[in-house]
Amino acid sequence: MKLEHLKALNQARAERRAIALVTDLASGEQRIVRVEDLASDPLAEALDSAFRAGKSGVIEQEGQSYFLNVQVPPVRIVVIGAVHITQALAPMAKLAGFDLTIIDPRTAFATPERFPDVNLIAEWPDVALARQKPDRYTAMAFFTHDPKIDDPGLIEALKAECFYIGALGSRKTHARRIERMKALGFNDDQLARIKAPIGLDIGSVTPAEIAVSVLGEIILALRKKPLRGTA
Repeated sequence: MKLEHLKALNQARAERRAIALVTDLASGEQRIVRVEDLASDPLAEALDSAFRAGKSGVIEQEGQSYFLNVQVPPVRIVVIGAVHITQALAPMAKLAGFDLTIIDPRTAFATPERFPDVNLIAEWPDVALARQKPDRYTAMAFFTHDPKIDDPGLIEALKAECFYIGALGSRKTHARRIERMKALGFNDDQLARIKAPIGLDIGSVTPAEIAVSVLGEIILALRKKPLRGTA
């Protein structure tokens, strides 16, 4: 591997950006492909699938073989609201292999007793997210129903272009949410990315069922949508 390729891989890892080292198995020639340059690459379709799956491997195209060494950042889930749904979601997310952080300034809710072995931050979202730094490999879910808590985090999620943004609430609640975000300067395309009502439409009723629907929607957004449009 050339030193310049190693530097590019290390820099992408430090910046939490997706990147691939493509090796022509016949000639041994290598090149770097960054996810933001994917659309113009001759292996765009195969690379897109590899980036979404987060898996390296050999592909065949037009009689030639290539090894795609794919490097993607670990996916994070950040939840605003230490509520019953979050209590159910936390162990599910861990089982699915996701790093989960819960943010809620209400210390009566954000307690280690209610959320053992979880990265729990009892601060206002704008303060906590200044350190957490959400990005395009971060999913954010909003569960408090309280604009004073949800909105600061939602602003950060929209600015960071998180790959998934979901918010709990009725259609009327969401309409008011959209009005507040528009007043802050966000456009229709940005706001259309917010999943509300949150979660897949599976008829969920209980907190655990809602948690299943939310985790499923996060996985769907991660694995089925082209990352080149959001990274």
